Amino acid sequence: MNPAPPTALIAEDEPLLALALQAELATVWPALQICATVGDGASAVTQALTLQPDVLFFDIRMPGQSGLDAAAELAEAWPATGRPFPALVFVTAYDQHALEAFDAQAVDYVLKPVQTARLARTVEKIQRSLPAANAAAPARHGMDHTLEQLRQLLLPAAPAQAHLRHIQASVGHQIHLVPVQEVLYFEAADKYVRVITASHEYLIRTPLKDLLPQLDPSQFWQVHRGTVVRADAIERVLRDEAGKLTLALRGRAAVLGVGRVYGGLFKGM
Repeated sequence: MNPAPPTALIAEDEPLLALALQAELATVWPALQICATVGDGASAVTQALTLQPDVLFFDIRMPGQSGLDAAAELAEAWPATGRPFPALVFVTAYDQHALEAFDAQAVDYVLKPVQTARLARTVEKIQRSLPAANAAAPARHGMDHTLEQLRQLLLPAAPAQAHLRHIQASVGHQIHLVPVQEVLYFEAADKYVRVITASHEYLIRTPLKDLLPQLDPSQFWQVHRGTVVRADAIERVLRDEAGKLTLALRGRAAVLGVGRVYGGLFKGM
């Protein structure tokens, strides 16, 4: 019996660019079947989980959710058993300086407008990585490698200014200055971020993605897409039978889940 042809999902919010990529793929990889084309990150996650393709082509900048964030969410939700996590390719218009981050990772990328020769090299790389061509490589190892790559790509750029020392939180008509060293963790909540200390909870409007670059990365660790915890507030790291990690904090009864993408922070455990 002949093996099933490889499949791919394209996430690109500009229809003409999606068609151009599909046409180029038909040239350099005729056997590849495009199982779906979507125009936003949320749809990319939903369709990828439903269709479970072999390859993902994610545009970096899409409405609502970036390609990076969509890939991270998909990695969190991908079934632990069954098909391996897809080969991941980012499609980007970033300049060469920004691409240095991608060059440090094995997750591949192609530049817009897509060039046939560059796409052909990407296809060769994908074909070598697919399970059918590399059956000896454990699927779990490939997933771990992809998760670590995503975590590195999601790390915020180092800020030019000094690290934040106080959080300004409005409470009624008052503004509370909360020392950062008193914060146990930050948690995204709708349009706000919850600032949790041992004895109080505050709400601020600064998005977590804007707050994170202002924090000292040696002290504050992102452990989930919506959670940043002060490292020395962690009392215990717990692992259940399925391998899922949770954190118990000093001075707080709450238990925090560790996202699959960020589990590498505790891989020595």
